[in-house]
Amino acid sequence: MSSILTDKRTATVAGYLDDRVGASKIVKTFARKIFPDHWSFMLGEVCLYTFVVLLVSGTFLTFWYDPSMSLTTYEGSYAPLVGQTVSRAYESTLHLSFDIRGGLLMRQIHHWAALLFVAGILAHMARVFVTGAFRKPRELNWLVGVALAILALAAGFTGYSLPDDLLSGNGLRIISGVIQAIPVVGTYLAFFIFGGEFPGEMIIPRLFILHVMLIPAALLALIGIHLGLLVLHKHMQFPGPGRTNTNVVGYPVLPVYAAKAGGFFFIVFGVVVIMAATVTINPIWNYGPYDPSPIGAGTQPDWYILFVDGALRLMPGWLGPIPTEFSTFGYVWSLNILLPGAVVPGLMIMALIAYPWIEQWLTGDTREHHLLDRPRNKPTRTGLGVAALVFYVVMALAATNDLVATHFHISINDMTYVLRALFFVGPPIAFWVTKRICLGLQRRDRELALHGRETGRIVRTADGEYFEVHEPLDVYERWNLVQHEDDLLVPLPQGKASGLDKVRARLSAFFFEDHVAAVTPAELEAAHGHDEGHGQAIEGDTDPHAVGAVGRGAETSHGH
Repeated sequence: MSSILTDKRTATVAGYLDDRVGASKIVKTFARKIFPDHWSFMLGEVCLYTFVVLLVSGTFLTFWYDPSMSLTTYEGSYAPLVGQTVSRAYESTLHLSFDIRGGLLMRQIHHWAALLFVAGILAHMARVFVTGAFRKPRELNWLVGVALAILALAAGFTGYSLPDDLLSGNGLRIISGVIQAIPVVGTYLAFFIFGGEFPGEMIIPRLFILHVMLIPAALLALIGIHLGLLVLHKHMQFPGPGRTNTNVVGYPVLPVYAAKAGGFFFIVFGVVVIMAATVTINPIWNYGPYDPSPIGAGTQPDWYILFVDGALRLMPGWLGPIPTEFSTFGYVWSLNILLPGAVVPGLMIMALIAYPWIEQWLTGDTREHHLLDRPRNKPTRTGLGVAALVFYVVMALAATNDLVATHFHISINDMTYVLRALFFVGPPIAFWVTKRICLGLQRRDRELALHGRETGRIVRTADGEYFEVHEPLDVYERWNLVQHEDDLLVPLPQGKASGLDKVRARLSAFFFEDHVAAVTPAELEAAHGHDEGHGQAIEGDTDPHAVGAVGRGAETSHGH
């Protein structure tokens, strides 16, 4: 009887929702949504799940954290600091760490989840970049991803500064210096942000409002837009037999994908908890409260801000006979701070924003794309991605130059000079090496597609001819080697070309001139016939587009 009543109540609630919001239609449509299955797609899920962990752990921390810079005397459980004058923000963070049951664990869960959240976003964007998932119609979703990355950095930095310890205070002092280096308006901006002369008494409360209200709200909105666009455009998929621009091969949301996603959430959550329980992070009791007078040696920010700190350390005070800091028109121009602290990050963000349209302009390709590229088949784009990674790593290493020098007993000046050189020559070298590797892999794929794998077995024919037997590839494996298209150069227009047309043609040649031609069906047929003449049959259809979908329990959704 009770089960009948329960079913009746459930049906009543379901009918109520269906009548007012069309719940059945929403559930039916979304439940049948198909998602492809590939390990790299989990990078985006890591971002989403760590964000959920951040919301839960951050809510717990706000119950005890006091965002105040007013001074008090510490009388808590940590004996070395008893009797010290500290801010209420620092005192409440110590109280959370030592006097609240589970407080230190939740602090560390929050901090580790923040680091993984930023790492997941950047890794996800790197995957999107090298596979071409930013192309039409997903340019706007790429912009949403860039905005999410910027907000994640802002959320991380604002949260990192809230304990008001010596380490976070030094980071705020650097930001204050970068703001003041902005010509003309920098000093006014710094006074407005800090509420007076640094450090003032307003910066921690203002960062708290940003960290717990404004930035999370913006992140939630952008994540909703990102997922909405994902559903609207359908999920991109890696090439494979039966996969085209008009279908998606994968698993439905219910029950398969939802079960897998739920299990993966608990895996991510468990890993974060294990890290928080076993690896100490941000031990503010070792740093002490912030005091503007001392300068802490060996201090570095969290990894995602390292590149700004490193750029500041690499910038020299003089460029030959020209100083990078000078006075004119009654203003001090601190280019040694402005260029690495604001211009370099600004240029990096602008390059990320503009790249989808730059590549579209260079290729002239305005088609919709729902199949991903293999990174090796786009050597220039992949090379640019690796060059950007090396660019970041060089600046991050520069942020640790004092620690590296003391731990490995090398000259900090020599290390700085080497990193300054790598700042300029490292990315071009990484680009060239990556591009050569991609082209080499393309040549190997072409050879495998046409002739199969070398077996090392030599056979002699009746007329005395020797040849090596090649093992034929699986039809699906060969499909992946021959499915991509060649990129076409954008030629100069007929007649008199403008300067912009010439620039476009030259950049297009830089991107696509050096490539390995894709295998054509005619070449496959010719190789097939040649190999049959030597007793080597290549099994399967030679046309990659004629191969049917792979079964393996996956479902295919046509359209969306």
